[in-house]
Amino acid sequence: QVQLVESGGGLVQAGGSLRLSCAPSGLTVASLAMGWFRQAPGKEREFVAAISWNSTITVYADSAKGRFTISRGNAKNTVYLQMNSLKPEDTSTYYCAAGPYTSGTYSYSQQERYSSWGQGTQVTVSS
Repeated sequence: QVQLVESGGGLVQAGGSLRLSCAPSGLTVASLAMGWFRQAPGKEREFVAAISWNSTITVYADSAKGRFTISRGNAKNTVYLQMNSLKPEDTSTYYCAAGPYTSGTYSYSQQERYSSWGQGTQVTVSS
């Protein structure tokens, strides 16, 4: 497992933007599938976006399509989530996750695919 550290969360007004970052501590994630999930108080953790190890595949939840963009840095060792047109319902703790580059059982949107998780970064969108 690899330790993941998220950053970039904060308080923003509705319609604003934030960019979340996820970087590993120690090991590299360049060969791993990466995902972003979020969890609001009293709700289950839900999928937001995912990217394959070589960035050829990106997957988004319906709530994120057209507003959020997941990407990797040039060295593929940092993963970003650019969030635009934020809404109050986007308020959550956002978690970064890493998993094997290939999985015959789980899709990119399934939490079971990912074996390493960060501690989360809080995003609060005010109306």
